[in-house]
Amino acid sequence: MRQLLYISSSHPRGAAADIAAILGQSQRNNCAAGVTGLLWTDGVRFLQVLEGEADAVAATYARIAADPRHTAIVVLADRTVAAREFGDWSMARRGPGDTADGFDARMQAALGAASPAVRGTFMGLIAARRAA
Repeated sequence: MRQLLYISSSHPRGAAADIAAILGQSQRNNCAAGVTGLLWTDGVRFLQVLEGEADAVAATYARIAADPRHTAIVVLADRTVAAREFGDWSMARRGPGDTADGFDARMQAALGAASPAVRGTFMGLIAARRAA
């Protein structure tokens, strides 16, 4: 099982992306490919971990890297894992009715089984958002 963690920004730089469109398309594509993981976004930045069979993760990442809505894509980690750390999670996004604290609590719960490096990366971004 392959796990790939990347961060990117929306393009054009700083523009808020159409999150609903990205989420819908990503959920359909990832489900069909057997790829799971976790996506955190504030509408401008994306932090995502992808998990699945190596070929499926590679194809999913290649599709993301070629997507003109993403820029400044950086792979933060790429490793083999014995089992999925995120189960069947596909996306996480703060909805209109979610409080910041409630969303952060859901993210912390989703990250409970993640490796310390992956958990630390997501929690660092969440902390930075809260400090802003």
